[in-house]
Amino acid sequence: MYTVQVEKECGCFKKSDFTNNMKFENKDDALIQALNMTKEMNQDFCQKHEFAVVEQGDVFKISVEERGKSGCCGGGHCS
Repeated sequence: MYTVQVEKECGCFKKSDFTNNMKFENKDDALIQALNMTKEMNQDFCQKHEFAVVEQGDVFKISVEERGKSGCCGGGHCS
């Protein structure tokens, strides 16, 4: 059994349709799910965090890191 686990459930994750600790019989299915979730979370969530997949045995952990600040507040004035 393989698990896709989100390390920290941020507000965007809690509001999404995603489920934490999803179980899969097949390693490939778990990896595909983890990669698809990570891609969607990085594209569609609020951009405060960056998500990445880390394989730890039979767990595909989606890590959550604060995004680096570029000096722009994100208010749209800089562009």
